[in-house]
Amino acid sequence: MQVINLKKSFNGKEVVKNVSFEIKKGQVTSFIGANGAGKSTVLNMLTRLIKRDAGHILLDDKDILSYKDRDLAKRISILTQSSNIISKLSIRDLVSFGRYPHSQGRLTDEDIFYVEKSLSFMDLKNIEDKYLDEVSGGQRQRALIAMTLCQDTDYIFLDEPTNNLDIHHSRNLMQNIRLLCDEFNKTVVMVLHEINLASFYSDRICAFKDGALYKEGSTASVLTKDTLHDLYQVDFSSVSIKGKELFVNF
Repeated sequence: MQVINLKKSFNGKEVVKNVSFEIKKGQVTSFIGANGAGKSTVLNMLTRLIKRDAGHILLDDKDILSYKDRDLAKRISILTQSSNIISKLSIRDLVSFGRYPHSQGRLTDEDIFYVEKSLSFMDLKNIEDKYLDEVSGGQRQRALIAMTLCQDTDYIFLDEPTNNLDIHHSRNLMQNIRLLCDEFNKTVVMVLHEINLASFYSDRICAFKDGALYKEGSTASVLTKDTLHDLYQVDFSSVSIKGKELFVNF
């Protein structure tokens, strides 16, 4: 996927400024930056949830605007920060919605296979029959992620997927995301605020500041002490990378 000169304004204020980069297939790309840097706006334009003002987004050399909704939904899935869901809906039913682009609501054996796989992948089988208003925020978040994975798309976009997750489930989720790329050749793009998670599980980092792409590249090349200071205006006492793991002190 290629992003070329992407721009977006709200109420006359430019919030995404001439952003260009490439999302490489089979890799994890994480968007980082302070609140209001433009990360989620870019993510939502990449998935066609927000209309862009200028620029191009190419998927297999075709602009995503040229895809029919159902065809694009078979290629791209997204978990947004806010999802309006019916509380009196079971976790299993929610996850099965991920198959809608394929089955149009009439589940086949293949659809049921992906529902079962996604429930197991996100460790939800033991609570699959519970209603969403009966489970914790973290369990609901895992169910939403399972629904996104159930769509079985080439590209998976996740906006702050570790929200409401404890350390154990955050780690398991990130390990599963790594598995999706390494074993199943999925391409994952995430907005993350947890810098250590971004560094350990990402192949590439796109760092945003004030609506512009401040720096883009490999984890080690982007996550430096100076770059993090410029992004977050925090004095980091140390930034060191061991293997693929980043240790940040401030």
